Amino acid sequence: MDKVFGEKIDGLDYQIRYGVYAVIFNVTRDKVLTVQNSRGHYFLPGGGIEKDESYQECLEREMLEETGYKVSIGSFIGDAKKYFQSTKNEPLINEGYFYLAELLDKIQEPIEDDHFIKWIDIDSVQGMLVHEHHCWAVFEGINSGG
Repeated sequence: MDKVFGEKIDGLDYQIRYGVYAVIFNVTRDKVLTVQNSRGHYFLPGGGIEKDESYQECLEREMLEETGYKVSIGSFIGDAKKYFQSTKNEPLINEGYFYLAELLDKIQEPIEDDHFIKWIDIDSVQGMLVHEHHCWAVFEGINSGG
């Protein structure tokens, strides 16, 4: 069964965007790593798949760009879709592929200077993460015990 979030509005031409995202917990598993942008919005680290990239290559690149960290990619949590309109009012559907991961060494400063690493409490996920499918992935990750 597909996990679909958001509301699909009839008559809108949705552009699909594929993305890969990391769910990274702290040692005690009561916090999850997020990236906060300059507008104050919280997301799981990750992003759009570029031409000919594998999911792993995408996630490794996005982690370096957004956090500066290398990452060890673990088990696949699942995929979910989210209908939404961008800040520019573009109708989008994000098809997200979510993986458990662990931070390795920090090897550079983040390339994206409007992204900031923030650890947030698991209890705050639903109120802080912008996209419901990111929340879903965090709770799936917790429940998987991975």
